[in-house]
Amino acid sequence: GDGPAGTPERLAVRLDEHRRRGERIVFTNGCFDVLHRGHVTYLERAAQLGDVLVVAVNSDASTARLKGPGRPINPCEDRMSVLAALGYVDYVTSFEEDTPERLLRMVRPDLYVKGGDYTPDMLPEAPLVRAMGGEVRVLDYVSDRSTTAIIERVRSLPEDSPGPA
Repeated sequence: GDGPAGTPERLAVRLDEHRRRGERIVFTNGCFDVLHRGHVTYLERAAQLGDVLVVAVNSDASTARLKGPGRPINPCEDRMSVLAALGYVDYVTSFEEDTPERLLRMVRPDLYVKGGDYTPDMLPEAPLVRAMGGEVRVLDYVSDRSTTAIIERVRSLPEDSPGPA
């Protein structure tokens, strides 16, 4: 991983260099609030589908709108830092909106990947990606179920409990 890529504009410039080298750019996005094995496996599979993996993270405000009060658990900067530490994640950026449409226009990925139990046609971003010449793929994985389960387990620990060793 290269660490957070800075502004989307700087990211776009870096990605143009990869594109000139004929490298395939994969883009995915999510909250990635409490990073767990499901996320890590999903991102590794996404990375294997191309040469460069870009992960766009929902901002704190965007995550709260999606997941409700009390989320995110971890602030955006921390979530980005953890993702950037994964060897197969090349670039990490964030977005404030509800969808990554503006970023997708800048990144113009060869492949847009989402995790979940839906079809590509259910993704509002799919037509945009295809219009730019990209492909859309859904990997069968339901991220939030696992994160929510972890948060519920932690919240149900007794106050004086030292927690898991």
